[in-house]
Amino acid sequence: MRRRRLLRGIGSAGLLLGLPGALWSGAGNQESKTGLVLDRRFLDHMIRPDHPESPDRLRAMRALFEARGLLGDCRRITPADHPGDSLYAVHEERHIERIAARYPGTHPVALLASGGAVAAAEAVMAGEVRHAFCASRPPGHHAQNTGEEKGFCYYNHIAIVARHLQRQHGLKRILIADWDYHHGDATEAMFYDDPSVLFFSTHDVSAYPGTGHASRRGEGDGEGFNINVPLVCEDGDSEIMAAFENRMLTAADDFKPDFVLISAGFDSRKDDPLGCFKVSDSGFAELTALMLDVARRHCDGRLLSILEGGYNLDGNARAAAAHLETLVEHA
Repeated sequence: MRRRRLLRGIGSAGLLLGLPGALWSGAGNQESKTGLVLDRRFLDHMIRPDHPESPDRLRAMRALFEARGLLGDCRRITPADHPGDSLYAVHEERHIERIAARYPGTHPVALLASGGAVAAAEAVMAGEVRHAFCASRPPGHHAQNTGEEKGFCYYNHIAIVARHLQRQHGLKRILIADWDYHHGDATEAMFYDDPSVLFFSTHDVSAYPGTGHASRRGEGDGEGFNINVPLVCEDGDSEIMAAFENRMLTAADDFKPDFVLISAGFDSRKDDPLGCFKVSDSGFAELTALMLDVARRHCDGRLLSILEGGYNLDGNARAAAAHLETLVEHA
């Protein structure tokens, strides 16, 4: 039954996968103020052939970006092979060593995804772009220091880039918003007692990993800087927008972030085989516009989003395209 649901999730993406196109590499539009990290090497990781976190996620996404002219609307950012010392600010050496030993093929791809996030953040900080989207994989917001893959994740890219911005650029306050269907448990854990990072998440608390209860508000100096807003099955645009407008905006305005980060998981979209929310593509465009407004008010528009989940190939591509189109329109 689960496999039939996954196959139904492919939809028209099967046609997109076969579209001819230009090479993955390219400069894009060097005048654009919207950055895009998208690299063929992200395809080199595969858990197993029938796994939902598949290279086809990016193939479908890239094909739709090309079909809609988005590749020419963005400035391409080349990911660094390694995120540098910021990796060790988040992950213990034992975790890194065990990931490298257990998953030798995936290890360099996961580092590349973290390196892409750092490269995109550097482009924003240098003023080369105002904001950027990392269309990268594997995802990261479940990666703690267990020495093994958790929830398809190996390294926590968004946590790494948050620490990079603080340590390399002296930023004091980082906002992380996570709209993935699954709770970003590792991101929460890494900043749970830290008042310099405001973590806001909407998710299904009954789904993997079973965390993200509203009572989890942070501890010590970090109390009040961890905000979980669980949603329920069948919730869609109105419910997720209400959560962001009523809870995130007030907290963000009080916090006054120096940089806005988004864990952009599109498994909260309707028809995802691993989720049961009903967020539409226009809903993701609205969420993106709202987060851009927060960034404009508080940090000169500095914003970076990183792909997390999204397993309906066609749906994931369409939601990501709506997100990227909104970034381009507001550059």
